[in-house]
Amino acid sequence: MLGRDEREAVLGDLIEAGEGARQAMLAVLGLVLRREAQVWKIWRPWIAAFALSVPCSFLLMGASLAVSRALQNIFATSHGLVGQPSVSPWLSAIPQALLLVGWSWTGGFAVASISRRTFWVSTVSCLVPCVFCLSRFQVESLSPPCLLLFLVPAVWGARDGLRVGEIKRASAILLAVAVSLLTIPTLHIHGEPWWNPPRWLIALTLTWPAWYLAATSETRRHEQWKDGEETS
Repeated sequence: MLGRDEREAVLGDLIEAGEGARQAMLAVLGLVLRREAQVWKIWRPWIAAFALSVPCSFLLMGASLAVSRALQNIFATSHGLVGQPSVSPWLSAIPQALLLVGWSWTGGFAVASISRRTFWVSTVSCLVPCVFCLSRFQVESLSPPCLLLFLVPAVWGARDGLRVGEIKRASAILLAVAVSLLTIPTLHIHGEPWWNPPRWLIALTLTWPAWYLAATSETRRHEQWKDGEETS
């Protein structure tokens, strides 16, 4: 639970102090708790866990359900279970699937890059809504795992966020624009007005991580360069 550079130093201090196993364990746990408390004094862990993981998990499960229904419609059409629609179901399923991947990947990347040290809390904040919704899933024509389609690209994005920490500015802007363009058709469905507040709120909640990555990519690169210069 400690950083690699701290483990050897802590073990050396415990050996010199001659602490028993119980006292040593309590001392290490106390150190870990103090370090965790220090991390939560800044805004990043709170944003990652409660402004990203919790709301996005609920909304991405809804998007996963929409993609599952679109795929189900493709299956039913191809096997003659329903009449041939006027518009190919692929024209609806492909943009929805791409949008789900874009929302999930950028959300996972943003969560991991915003607060790496508290990533485990963000993970729990994502899994709790998933367990809650799975236990109450009641759509007869679909199975509960269809709610979790977003997890694969989200885990992919989180892994990249932990490993890389940032993406290039041009790539981040291109990704944000692509996600925004794919979001526009979702604002007008089944004849509802495009200014419908719930749709705008959902779109903004799931799209802002992409624009956050675009807005902060250059800043983070500058901060890392400045830190490296001071260290050298």
